[in-house]
Amino acid sequence: MQTLRVERMKKGEILTAVGKRKSAVARAYAVKGTGKVIINKTPLNVYANELARMIISEPLILAGEDAKKVDIFVNARGGGVFGQADAIRQAIAKILVQVNKKLRDVFLEYDRYLLIADPRRNEPHKPSRSKKGPRRHKQRSKR
Repeated sequence: MQTLRVERMKKGEILTAVGKRKSAVARAYAVKGTGKVIINKTPLNVYANELARMIISEPLILAGEDAKKVDIFVNARGGGVFGQADAIRQAIAKILVQVNKKLRDVFLEYDRYLLIADPRRNEPHKPSRSKKGPRRHKQRSKR
């Protein structure tokens, strides 16, 4: 996709980005606007709990005035509340980098996972031990 600066965005042009964390996926769309952030048809200021809102708003705070030039709409699916929050945070950061390329260095210095997907995943459970997890062994008594 061709990256566009907000100043050059024509009416109706859309920026898109995808953020991922564990099994959560967030798709973000941005249009020229006033800085609104809508997540699953809910405004950011009433979305989920306070900690999740703080996680999501990190790239908006770091971007400052650039975040107020676009309206961002996010659709998040899969995972849990905080997996979705991290995916949304990443998608918003990627949109803001398309708006202003200088933010890339700011985001990478603050937290690498704002722009790069976290590769960690849960380890699968081992055969015949489905309830006990991937590595747990039977507890042994010394006496």
